[in-house]
Amino acid sequence: MSEIVGIGAAVQDTLLTLPAFPAEDTKMRALALKRCGGGPAATGVVAAAKLGVSSGFLGVLADDDNGRFLREDFQRYGVDVSGIVMKPGFRSFTSYIWLNGQTGSRTCVFEQGDLPPLALSESQKRAVREARLLLVDGNELNAALEAARLARENGTIVLYDAGGLYEGVEKLLALADILIPSEEFALQHTGQSDARQAAATLSARYGARQVVITCGRRGGVLFTGGKAEPYPAYPVQTVDTNGAGDVFHGAFAAAVVRGLSPRQACRFSSAVAALKCTGMGARESVPDYDTAINFLRRNGYEF
Repeated sequence: MSEIVGIGAAVQDTLLTLPAFPAEDTKMRALALKRCGGGPAATGVVAAAKLGVSSGFLGVLADDDNGRFLREDFQRYGVDVSGIVMKPGFRSFTSYIWLNGQTGSRTCVFEQGDLPPLALSESQKRAVREARLLLVDGNELNAALEAARLARENGTIVLYDAGGLYEGVEKLLALADILIPSEEFALQHTGQSDARQAAATLSARYGARQVVITCGRRGGVLFTGGKAEPYPAYPVQTVDTNGAGDVFHGAFAAAVVRGLSPRQACRFSSAVAALKCTGMGARESVPDYDTAINFLRRNGYEF
């Protein structure tokens, strides 16, 4: 049994490091190319596994070269793949990400493939019931909604990585125990002008026990118990920011299962996401638990 299970997008990413963003209709030599696994919930469960919490992914992958790569990538990091169904004759979800070596920005172009939506099997439903936490990202929405309802009925915590304004997400927002949106999502969805107001609005509207808004290099806002407070970002020598938010969510899920308080979980997740940014790829540079704790101590924070 996995303590954390994830449902959402699993994406085969191709990262291209460029000296600068190219002008249209020109050629440019890439500095580096890397193939890796991506997707919000998918990368989240990898992060949780690397942080020492047993994790699994529930989903459908194409039985093509990219889909097999994604399955093997989960296994490489210790994620349980027994809840993954391989489908022949379909095309995987893929993306191409340009990393600007001059500014540190990233530009993503994706193609969603043609996989059928996930329909939860009895074994996948059992995995949700037996887990301590369900991590969803708004993709595979119907399956995520079914899983979130099952989770609520069986005492499994629902953590929603809210990064995309997908149609129908209000239903999933209402089922989240822990809601962690990006600042962009929170402001657009609530119509508020700052993260504190947006966090309070989301909490009042949907009833999540904790709302955590991520604000990138500015840290973020935790809203719990009727109060909002900031949490910091940690400066590092940045190599690749792609997937940092996904890693934050997975680290938060791991922190919850490990029994950390909401305030501790915010700082811990911020540290893990910062350390991830010191290497290439969304998953390879995720630290283990002790490395993250030692990093926090070096930055003046004691648990």
